[in-house]
Amino acid sequence: MNIKMAHHTKIIYLDNNATTPVAPEVSSTIALCLRHNFGNPSSSHPFGEMAKNAVETGRQQVAILIHAKGEEIIFTSGGTEANNMAILGTALRFKKGHIISSSIEHPSVMQPLKHLESLGFQISYVPVDKYGIIDPEDIKKEIRRDTILITIMHSNNETGSIQPIAEAGKIARSSNIIFHCDAAQSVGKVPVNVKRLNVDLLTIVSHKFYGPKGVGALYVKSGTDLKKILYGASHERGMRPGTENVAGIVGLGEACSLARKELKDRVSGMKYLSGLLYEKLHRDIPGITLNGHRTKRLPNTLNLSFPNVSGAHLLDKLKNEIAASTGSACHEGGHTPSSVLKAMGLSDAEALSALRLSLGRTTTERQIEKAFRAIARACRNL
Repeated sequence: MNIKMAHHTKIIYLDNNATTPVAPEVSSTIALCLRHNFGNPSSSHPFGEMAKNAVETGRQQVAILIHAKGEEIIFTSGGTEANNMAILGTALRFKKGHIISSSIEHPSVMQPLKHLESLGFQISYVPVDKYGIIDPEDIKKEIRRDTILITIMHSNNETGSIQPIAEAGKIARSSNIIFHCDAAQSVGKVPVNVKRLNVDLLTIVSHKFYGPKGVGALYVKSGTDLKKILYGASHERGMRPGTENVAGIVGLGEACSLARKELKDRVSGMKYLSGLLYEKLHRDIPGITLNGHRTKRLPNTLNLSFPNVSGAHLLDKLKNEIAASTGSACHEGGHTPSSVLKAMGLSDAEALSALRLSLGRTTTERQIEKAFRAIARACRNL
């Protein structure tokens, strides 16, 4: 298979919240695994034992990054499966009850909740303020005697706004309610400590921080009871049947180890560069607005509304210079206002004029300068 990439090399990639390139260190580790570690982890012979050891090493690497124990990590095919496992697995335990979530969750949380609603569960959605952040007191007000689960994302995929998860977790814990956090966008970008966050369940996605696609994990705090949603053999403590994706798990583990080493520099570097891009655009384009909190957001994420300009048209003008998004990649395909931005109080026009620029570990100051010039020029042309 001949994959041609040359025509992409000059395009500045600013869509790291959709997916990240696999880090060279990670791809090298995966390649070694694919060549030399092909055994089935369930086999008792040396090839199987090697594969099992590789899986367990990956499990420890994931656990260390989020300050968990290895036995608290269950590998999945990604964030959607992990979110479904957490939400449906909790609901099946109780068979009926009340669940609290927010108005800005990812579809992989919203859709399982809608499914549960069709089965008779009751769902309450707490609002967000103009910065896209919930008030933990709103969660407290929604708690009922039959509340069985609270599920709130750590950071929003469109705006990057970071939620007060530790405070929400305290509220859930004081009421003895299971607390799930979708941290797909946060792990590997900002520090995530499951103990400090007071979570029972937490979703991790490999391809959001330089690991391969098709693999993720669910942190399940020791003692947290989940019902299985898939049936088969006894892999992953009986929770996730199917032969393990050994190379993917090895890649996720390596991405976690890399994140541990680089996290401090990633945070400071991306914070500086995203701030630089925002200041340049803000000075050059009158009326530009930042959607999300100025400081309580992912250091790599800028969601900007451009006055009197369609985000989709702006993106089309920039397609040969910048790879970005008008929102979440999972919502692409139509020119409808982002439900996240609408929940924050933006008008249809403001929401439709938004562009999401998400930086990565290899983004350079020179690329930021070129991106600024391209965006400013496209805005003037439009």
